[in-house]
Amino acid sequence: MELPKFILGDNTDLPNAIFVIHTEFPMFIINLEDDEVEWLEEFDQDDEKELELETENLIELATAFYDREVLRYDD
Repeated sequence: MELPKFILGDNTDLPNAIFVIHTEFPMFIINLEDDEVEWLEEFDQDDEKELELETENLIELATAFYDREVLRYDD
């Protein structure tokens, strides 16, 4: 199965939360309500260095994905 890079998620138990799931390395879920990130994998020291460099960019991409999806719903 081919998964998209980002997937939107929500849950009625957390009605104000908007989740974006990143399905590629490094896999994570971000709650756009408070920008809290939950990493879905373990990292070694080499990965942590790369992760520090990419985290801000990945969060910006996740937010842009959400904004694009919302615009498409409005159309």
